Amino acid sequence: MDTRLVSSELKEEDIFEKSIRPENLDEYVGQKEIKENLRVFIKAAKMRNEPLDHVLLYGPPGLGKTTLAHIIANELGSTLRTASGPSIEKTGDLAAILSNLEPGDVLFIDEIHRMPSYIEEILYPAMEDFEIDLVIGGDGKSKSIKINLPPFTLVGATTRAGDLSSPLRDRFGIVSKLEYYTFEELKDIVVRTSKVFDMKINDDAAMELAKRSRKTPRVANRLFRRVRDFALVEGTGIIDMDITLKALKRLHVDNSGLDNIDREYLTSLIEKFNGGPVGVETISTSIGEEVTTIEDVVEPYLLQEGFIKRTRSGRIATQKAYESLGIDYNFGFFKEDSL
Repeated sequence: MDTRLVSSELKEEDIFEKSIRPENLDEYVGQKEIKENLRVFIKAAKMRNEPLDHVLLYGPPGLGKTTLAHIIANELGSTLRTASGPSIEKTGDLAAILSNLEPGDVLFIDEIHRMPSYIEEILYPAMEDFEIDLVIGGDGKSKSIKINLPPFTLVGATTRAGDLSSPLRDRFGIVSKLEYYTFEELKDIVVRTSKVFDMKINDDAAMELAKRSRKTPRVANRLFRRVRDFALVEGTGIIDMDITLKALKRLHVDNSGLDNIDREYLTSLIEKFNGGPVGVETISTSIGEEVTTIEDVVEPYLLQEGFIKRTRSGRIATQKAYESLGIDYNFGFFKEDSL
């Protein structure tokens, strides 16, 4: 059973996340440059009485791409329609979504990189000219029909911008990369969440949660949710430092924010493969996790914090990884500087 605090499957927490989701740019914490740029672009579009240019948001999971899509729609005074790249399997699926849009709607497609290429081709004229061309019929009786669409804004979100085709990426007028959060920003998010749920949290406890949240708001809110449980059941009803440390220990989240899956990854890399280099598919098999989960969820933070390096030959554990697991750094192993 996967008990990690970061996951690509988030449906069970949709209600929780919706309840704490900021409604406008002023409430949104972090991503200052993106936020200020969007403020300008949205205001300009409204002054011209035009739809906002299509927006592509990319970066690791949990940094606020979905939240920004909701905020964009709110700031525009528009309705948000949502879809997921993997769920759009046929041209008819996309045609149905697009033909149901109202003027000025914002269409949010999550995991847009997972749309099939033949679906993308339907999307191109929709993004550029607000129309789609469909071929209907068969057996020599097919014909092409053109459907005019109302002006709309597409907001695409992806954890893998490199997997997007160039023609699709080039059709987005606004492309923004979301960065990892600072501890102070995460502390502000934790404090805000505590106020939403009327749960008192001490400043030092909020900062401790921030430091162990993998620089990711989604993780910060999940940790808050679990520590809140401990405070209610085994504490005084207030999230203080003592109950926070106790809860984090029980949750197996260490000082660097690493959890069981992270440590299993690093342990396998070091003990089974002498620290690397080794391919991600091999690591995936050794720990029983999907390659996509490792690449999208586990590795971005490990790379960002310098626990691993990616080379032409595969993944390599750094000295920091050895030290985090309490394993002697053996210079006889393959190291990145020997490649």
